[in-house]
Amino acid sequence: MIRVAPGALRDFASDCYRALGLPDADAALVADTLVQADLWGHPSHGVMRLFWYAARLRSGATRVDALPQLIGGTGAIALMDGGDGMGQVAAQAAMTQAIAAARAHGIGAVAMRNAGHFGTAMYFTRQAAAAGCIGFLCTNASPAMAPWGGTEKRVGTNPWSWAAPAGRHAPLMLDIANTAVARGKLYAAQARGEAIPHGWAIDAQGLPTTDPAAGIAGTILPMAGHKGYAIAMVMDMLSGVLSGSAFGAAVVGPYEPEGRSGVGHLALAIDIAALRPLAEFEADMEALIAEMKATPRAVGVDEIVYPGELEARSAAQLTAKGIPLPPALAEELRRDARTLGIAAPF
Repeated sequence: MIRVAPGALRDFASDCYRALGLPDADAALVADTLVQADLWGHPSHGVMRLFWYAARLRSGATRVDALPQLIGGTGAIALMDGGDGMGQVAAQAAMTQAIAAARAHGIGAVAMRNAGHFGTAMYFTRQAAAAGCIGFLCTNASPAMAPWGGTEKRVGTNPWSWAAPAGRHAPLMLDIANTAVARGKLYAAQARGEAIPHGWAIDAQGLPTTDPAAGIAGTILPMAGHKGYAIAMVMDMLSGVLSGSAFGAAVVGPYEPEGRSGVGHLALAIDIAALRPLAEFEADMEALIAEMKATPRAVGVDEIVYPGELEARSAAQLTAKGIPLPPALAEELRRDARTLGIAAPF
């Protein structure tokens, strides 16, 4: 592995996106979301995606000049249009608007249409937690799995996230896809030349596979069987159907360089102080975490952790040590950056 300082990697990614025409603030945001995913220990959503997004910017499928616009809603609820821009820019705008509405009404909800893939959902729900709110964000995605009992991909991973402040602890953060694994983890395994575990995917013939390439060509399996499929449909309803964006098989993902994305989001924020003092909530969160950690452990288990704890630890460690990049990925990033006239710092 090649170790790269997070700041240097962030600047590199931001320089690439600016060279592709993104405004400075948008380029910095997208770069930060990628590097933060790597810091959290989720390379499937890290800088390996840098030039996947770049290909869509180059083709014009993703607009560099898009500005999310408020187009409807009333009171605590709003409808926004992402203008076919970067999903990260749309998601941040949606969560910012949801937090503002929560400050005014106690709760805020924003449906976002015509957006795109935004990477890790908890990057944005963490924004709500930092503002003293409970945050929720869901999105739909391009087809990755078949409906339960089907043989053709029609349903996206359709991930969702919750985050909440946790007192002296790092925020409680949940970010999960409704498939057995995020599709990016297959791409990450393929880049490392590694097999994938049984139960992640089936090949194009419907047979179990440990080959990531075969899994990408085939179908990723839902988490928890029929339950994962059902939750994915609900998230598509909240993200795509409610916002008036694309849904089901009509959604185009970041893996394709062309085609209107049509991704939709739903962002929620609940102002904790509207219900009880924030300090009391955080004290109870600390007590809840302490109770979980004090649970008798199964044989071979060293510690019980709460959602978001491992990511916080990883971020602290990798900030100090540097982010590890597989040599093949590092060379790919160098090569693609050269086409923009940018030298990689690794």
